[in-house]
Amino acid sequence: MTDSTRKDAGSGVKTEEKKQHFDDIYVEKTPVPFKERIIDSLDYISDDFNRAMFNRLLHAWVRDKTAGGTPLNYVDLCCCFGNTTLAVVHGMNVADIRENWKDAEACKQALKPRRFPARATGIDISGNALAYAKGEGIFDETIEADLNAPSPEAREAVAKTMEGADLVVSTASLVYLEPAAIEALIDAFARAPRDGYVLVNFLNPFALDKADATKRLLLEKLEFVGSMASRHRRLSDLEQENYPGEEWALLELWVLRRRG
Repeated sequence: MTDSTRKDAGSGVKTEEKKQHFDDIYVEKTPVPFKERIIDSLDYISDDFNRAMFNRLLHAWVRDKTAGGTPLNYVDLCCCFGNTTLAVVHGMNVADIRENWKDAEACKQALKPRRFPARATGIDISGNALAYAKGEGIFDETIEADLNAPSPEAREAVAKTMEGADLVVSTASLVYLEPAAIEALIDAFARAPRDGYVLVNFLNPFALDKADATKRLLLEKLEFVGSMASRHRRLSDLEQENYPGEEWALLELWVLRRRG
């Protein structure tokens, strides 16, 4: 761990000192605090763009692949409460998610059904977030793991899941992973001998050197398909102090596929 990162107490998640830490939200038992303190307070909008990117580059392929009723093996990596899965798999926009997560009663069931057959797996460090998302049907299976230091059992389960995935999404979360962890995950996904896609996000202004290294790794192991840029959320007061003149965290979205 360098001087520019910290390891959140009890969470195993490493983040830049300059970046706001939300570890207290991620261990809540419902996504209501996530909605109130991130979606509402910071004008979180990025899942609208994740949904748009999926619709533009991946939805037609998914429709064709699942036309006979065979479910897509879908993985949400560092999924938290599953908001991006609601955007991608259920077709919900941020306004839908905000309404769905407005209180402890409303969040008990996804506002919209899945729009294609999927076997959805969530992987995250927060057992509470995973329990919520599986209990409410956002995920069919979950793996609780500290991806920076997984147990042997978790490492095996995660590698098997990544290799078996047809579509992996990892949105605004790679910033929390060490380069070795990212490489292990991409290696497991890339070695499967069949079609498969990844939708990933890179954040600005956070951890830019790590983002550059991750891009080089992805381009070495996967084939680039397309990209777009958008807003992610407003910077918190702490972040605006650390990045003078900046108001928004920005998002770069990439889609890549397995080679061959």
